[in-house]
Amino acid sequence: MDLTSVILTTAGSIGFFRLVNTGFGELPIPETASRNAWKWRNISSSFVHSMITAIWAVLCFYLHPQMAEDLIETHSAFSHLLVSVSIGYFIYDFFDMVLNQKLTQSWELLFHHVVVITCFGLSVVTCRYVGFAVVALLVEINSIFLHLRQMLRMANLAAGTLYRVNSMVNLGTYVVFRINTLAWMTRWLVLNRDKVPLLAYTVGSVGMAIMTAMNIVLFCRLLRSDFLKSSTREAKKEKEL
Repeated sequence: MDLTSVILTTAGSIGFFRLVNTGFGELPIPETASRNAWKWRNISSSFVHSMITAIWAVLCFYLHPQMAEDLIETHSAFSHLLVSVSIGYFIYDFFDMVLNQKLTQSWELLFHHVVVITCFGLSVVTCRYVGFAVVALLVEINSIFLHLRQMLRMANLAAGTLYRVNSMVNLGTYVVFRINTLAWMTRWLVLNRDKVPLLAYTVGSVGMAIMTAMNIVLFCRLLRSDFLKSSTREAKKEKEL
């Protein structure tokens, strides 16, 4: 894909996710979520992106396994297209949050999106590190369950069996596809230091450090919210009995 194709694909992706968001606005919204209809639409759109990207990223390595052996130069048009589409989504989501949410509530995600757009943009423009970017998009496998968790909470279904099962799957995939994947990517970057130019190495290293810190903080929040608090409540009930 040349630069023009990348720009058109990214712009098309922005338009697509705008339509997805609008479409969710036309569908019935759970009564408990209607108080914050914008957030429901935003999370639902993110859920769609995660579903598409997770399947797409796995297919990239399945259809072009050579990419796993060379994450710098080797890639397919299919994987290059995936990274371009994801840039479009993150740009769309960035402005969606800027226009509809207070900065104090969204600065962490906005910062995350800036880092991702910068790293992915460098990849698609130079046509290098596309495989590395696709590995990064494997975290979207976990994002499916992370967004579903938010939707269930907004729909007031946090006490149900589906929520508890999703919480366990969410935490398991979080460890495998976020923490472990980021650790592997950091290791790969260090081992391939001599193959990566200083600018790309610096951007990648800073990006990995930021993502790792944010993911550890989020993991602790999830663990405390879905497991430690529930364990405390059960212990209190046993004492009352």
